[in-house]
Amino acid sequence: MATPSLISETETWKDLKAHLEGIKKTHLRELMGDTERCQSMMVEFDNIFLDYSRQQASPDTINKLYKLADEAHLKQKIDRMYNGDHINSTENRSVLHVALRAPRNSAICSDGKNVVPDVWNVLDKIKDFSERVRSGSWVGATGKELKDVIAVGIGGSFLGPLFVHTALQTDPEASKNARGRELRFLANVDPIDAARNISGLNPETTLVVVVSKTFTTAETMLNARTLREWISSALGVSAVAKHMVAVSTNLPLVEKFGIDPNNAFAFWDWVGGRYSVCSAVGVLPLSLQYGFAVVEKFLQGAHSIDQHFSSAPFEKNIPVLLGLLSVWNVSFLGYPARAILPYSQALEKLAPHIQQVSMESNGKGVSIDGLPLPFESGEI
Repeated sequence: MATPSLISETETWKDLKAHLEGIKKTHLRELMGDTERCQSMMVEFDNIFLDYSRQQASPDTINKLYKLADEAHLKQKIDRMYNGDHINSTENRSVLHVALRAPRNSAICSDGKNVVPDVWNVLDKIKDFSERVRSGSWVGATGKELKDVIAVGIGGSFLGPLFVHTALQTDPEASKNARGRELRFLANVDPIDAARNISGLNPETTLVVVVSKTFTTAETMLNARTLREWISSALGVSAVAKHMVAVSTNLPLVEKFGIDPNNAFAFWDWVGGRYSVCSAVGVLPLSLQYGFAVVEKFLQGAHSIDQHFSSAPFEKNIPVLLGLLSVWNVSFLGYPARAILPYSQALEKLAPHIQQVSMESNGKGVSIDGLPLPFESGEI
């Protein structure tokens, strides 16, 4: 018998569908009255606590979801990602954002090459450059220190770094390091947003970071040209090389724009835009604001979760549990939306960041093989 081409055609999926009717008739009050159930639905890792006891699910539901994960070969798929297999079948690429925060002595390969040394070459370059700017050894065209940074990007080049920036503003060490400095993000092509971003800033003390892998992204390059004109009209065309740097892989276009290619910071085609906050896209502007040592702690925290995701058993694996509950809520219970409600003001930009990460990743109408899906696959 041929293997079903869609997960919804398996007996495991059908078993969950049959189980659904009983759960729908069970009130959450009844589920919450089961102390043993509630205790089994609490997981902790590295001071991150997940309590999913208020989900409309029983222990039997969770066990059936584990079986569904096994049916989908989830563990093998996780391993394939970490092994650098081309799981991005559309573009025939590895998906290795985990390599962006791997320790220096790690080995993570794409197409037979360990990419971790390349990652650390860029991180070392960011550390050196950001320390020179912050110490005042790298100055602007008129000899003044560069205290203000405008990061120009869009989508994943903007939402992830903005989230981390907002969170770090409340961290004692980070806020101390940022004293007297300012970091702003420009993503909207509306001239009002550009005017608002440069309002109160002096071109003599401003550094612009242009984030575009190809250096052809229309919205980003329009804003970059606007800021180039702002700098060159005040300080002369030659000042651009001292006041603008790039996160890009297209060095010819970077140089043609007026930016010194030596001041271009690379990232790779195995980094999806929405996962790029741990690349130079986020690390460069955040290091300029807070210092590399602070941002390195953020990378270490991300690596800690990467290890947890790749090695923890499913019943203790927070990312896997959240993913399975998402499948249960959307594809079975039929709930179309998820609310992300940070009670900590430091996390106020988490929702728009996760909105893009989740919806762009999971909001598909077809399977990875291009077959139309007969069920909902992602939340709003």
